[in-house]
Amino acid sequence: MAKAQAGAGRKLKGKDLITIGIFTAIYFVINFTFMLMSGLHPILWVLMPGLIALFTGVPYMILTAKVQKPGAVLILGLITALIYYVTGMFTAVTLVTFASACVLAEVVRLVTGYQSFAGDTVSFAVFSVGMIGSPLPIWLFKQSFFTQRYPGRACPKAIFPFLSGLATQGMLAVMVLAPVVLGGVGALIAKALFRKHFGKAGIV
Repeated sequence: MAKAQAGAGRKLKGKDLITIGIFTAIYFVINFTFMLMSGLHPILWVLMPGLIALFTGVPYMILTAKVQKPGAVLILGLITALIYYVTGMFTAVTLVTFASACVLAEVVRLVTGYQSFAGDTVSFAVFSVGMIGSPLPIWLFKQSFFTQRYPGRACPKAIFPFLSGLATQGMLAVMVLAPVVLGGVGALIAKALFRKHFGKAGIV
């Protein structure tokens, strides 16, 4: 009986879905802003996952504090991916990395019991790494990336030498580590801004 009640308590309710919807909208607006800014310069594109992690720490951490149940992060990721996919801004690579990150973030929350600040921070870092799928084709496909994505356009050819120079192992490490490190910073910013809120939610 106790297990059944605990299981029922972990199910998402209408209020939870509304909360997820609100913070998903906030997350997506910030995410989309940096996605647009990444078009200004190739370096911004490579650093985009880290920058998104830094500035989306607040909505993610407040969401996980308010909805201490399975599925919140998956829904956040699903809605974000769906919007991007419909608008043509998510490639197959991004969908794979983002979906994998969402699942792993949910696993982290499950293992850490949904009421751990450290657990939510790790889940956010993992979740944020999912955005590396956007610039990752530079390393995966290199020259074929531009001919497949921008056939017949001059602009990508003009910036290809610069992008090719960025596609080093060192820069790949920076791209992967940036959302992990800056995600941690974003989580700490969220805790500093909403310390009372985390206390009321029982987050330790």
